[in-house]
Amino acid sequence: MTIAIFGATGKLGGDVLNFLTERGVPARDVLALGRNADRLAELEGQGFQTAQIDLDQPEGLADTLRGVDTVLLISTGDPGQRLPQHVNAVDAAKAAGVKHLVYTSALEAPTTILIIAGEHKATEEYITASGIPATFLRMGWYTENHVQDFEAARTRGVIANSIGDGRISSATRRDLAEGAAVVLSTEGHEGKAYELSGDVAWTYTEFAAAAAEVLGTPVRYDALTSEQEREQLLAAGLDEGTAGFVTLLNANMRDGAMAATTGDLSRLIGHPTEPLATTLTTWR
Repeated sequence: MTIAIFGATGKLGGDVLNFLTERGVPARDVLALGRNADRLAELEGQGFQTAQIDLDQPEGLADTLRGVDTVLLISTGDPGQRLPQHVNAVDAAKAAGVKHLVYTSALEAPTTILIIAGEHKATEEYITASGIPATFLRMGWYTENHVQDFEAARTRGVIANSIGDGRISSATRRDLAEGAAVVLSTEGHEGKAYELSGDVAWTYTEFAAAAAEVLGTPVRYDALTSEQEREQLLAAGLDEGTAGFVTLLNANMRDGAMAATTGDLSRLIGHPTEPLATTLTTWR
């Protein structure tokens, strides 16, 4: 079996590669795809097949995928550009005769209010329409997205945003990558959608308490209104568009868009997801 990974040069892709080799998949059976030539050279040195690709220029991409059985399409990081890039990847996979397409989508993509989920929902629909047997890995929020909050706790003793009592079922990138590696290296996942999140959904008050325990210093959480947060972001130098996006995203999380705890991830990886306090300890 040959596995191709779009986005192999990124952090999630790198973790997936590591877990695949840990699970006994030979590096020579994995095709790492990405734009970063230096990183691809490193992966080639580790025994992986590699190819430099650009999803904005898909010519020849189907030929690159010839002979590949399974594709992992890690969603691209360009909001507003994701869908056409994903369409190019799916079209190439179909033309190449790929038998299984795995896509990293957003938590509860078909129904969520999350502002960033629209392109994920549209990608899922396009993959389904393509006829390629597929698995959707609907990934929740990375715990690593909160490193800046931990640094605010360390330097100022205060974390402030407009998420309020909203709960976040974050999971570490490594746990999510391990889940992807399980799906890529075992059978029976076609036609399924997994809602991948941490086992526990926490509030920012609980985050502040965990940070205080790890740091050994007092940490306070201040809940702001959306307007107060927007004003602070503008004062910090963000432009109107970015400030508006952040406040809307945080309003989505305040309303529960990242709170789901299905247990799908821990069942896939065969162990509990890493607790928030454990992750914070590694940032100390």
